[in-house]
Amino acid sequence: MANNSTNLDRTFAALSDPIRRAIVTRLCEGPRSVSELSEPFEIALPSLLKHVRVLEESGLISSEKTGRVRTCRIERRALQETEAWIHRHVATWERRLDRLEAHVQRMKRKH
Repeated sequence: MANNSTNLDRTFAALSDPIRRAIVTRLCEGPRSVSELSEPFEIALPSLLKHVRVLEESGLISSEKTGRVRTCRIERRALQETEAWIHRHVATWERRLDRLEAHVQRMKRKH
């Protein structure tokens, strides 16, 4: 449990930045080189590489260097684990809201 919590902490921390979320979104379409990832952003390459490093440390992406080209790809397992965690919490809140709605309906029928 502690390891899963640490992974989620890293994942959510990594996704807290809009540039990193945009990188993840682009990588969901397929692997891309760092230079391709940098195209829509007006930031220096070293700054983009810092974002890539944070995403790698979170487990959301991996990269491989071939010659001078570093290619990044999404790590689907990390996204799936995060999605499962979110889904469990959404399901809990949906059940609670359903019970609240049923209670409100009972109260309306009483009056």
